[in-house]
Amino acid sequence: MIRLLIKFFPIIACVAAYFFLQKYEIAGLGNLGIRPRTEQAAPAQNTVPVRPGNTLRIAAWNIQVFGESKASDPKSIDVIARVIRDFDIVAVQEIRASSPDFLDRFLRLVNSTGQQYAYVVGPRLGRSDSKEQYAYIFDQSRVEIDRSPSGTYTVRDPDDLLHREPYVAGFRARNAPPNEAFTFTLVNVHTDPDEVDAEVNALDDVFRAVRLDGRGEDDVIMLGDFNTDAGHLGQLGAVPYIFCAIDGAPTNTRRDKSYDNIVFDSNATTEYVAGSAGVLDIVRQYNLTQDQALKVSDHLPIWAEFSVYEGGRPGSVAARPALAR
Repeated sequence: MIRLLIKFFPIIACVAAYFFLQKYEIAGLGNLGIRPRTEQAAPAQNTVPVRPGNTLRIAAWNIQVFGESKASDPKSIDVIARVIRDFDIVAVQEIRASSPDFLDRFLRLVNSTGQQYAYVVGPRLGRSDSKEQYAYIFDQSRVEIDRSPSGTYTVRDPDDLLHREPYVAGFRARNAPPNEAFTFTLVNVHTDPDEVDAEVNALDDVFRAVRLDGRGEDDVIMLGDFNTDAGHLGQLGAVPYIFCAIDGAPTNTRRDKSYDNIVFDSNATTEYVAGSAGVLDIVRQYNLTQDQALKVSDHLPIWAEFSVYEGGRPGSVAARPALAR
């Protein structure tokens, strides 16, 4: 008997220790992070939970100088593709590729694991020789896009107030009956860091102009790289009921500045799932070093979640245009 106890003592000790830690806490250490499965902590803001079927997860990401050089780095381009797959729509800023098939090649990588992502891309914009493009990359199984000229367009800027005129696209959720599905318009923005104050003071006019563009859509969501935080949006921040999904959290990869946001009228866009927004820390999510993360981008992806139902619940129907496919 003694020999048997000696032989199996390590196993008995481990089992006893496990049940002790399940029931008791050690002073100053809590329960060492061990919890029964039914009491697992909710995901932190800097991770992305599994997408439920009754909501859409919409993201924005400045993929710093996104072009051939970054695409030739296997580690970086793999992380970028994996980030895209975490969301239903990603509004992308700072595409610098000159090749017309760059996004086609990138989408082949994104869809190589069986997804159905597509994209729309705007014109090359900017006052200098270094032009940039906006794009929307979206899961076709989750949303449909309005590809008509009135549904997808670049905002007119006759007074040249903005370095890169915002890129607009209308969408509708697929995971709801068509007459109950959430329809919305995204406005992709990237302000110039040297003229932030002037540009955010012009974005309130852009916001209103998109709401009044004749499509009858009141759910306008402006998202992207504002190059300033939620407390310094100037006249855009003074729009009645304006709401910033990211309020105070750092959005750059070095985690010391808040530049990126998702902004909408909270009185109109009741489809927003309160509290369901965050910044995706790619260092933690994909087990990267800081240097590896900075090779991917100096910005982190931001996201917010919205109901697939108009008004946030089944049975609500709003007046809105049909999508042109």
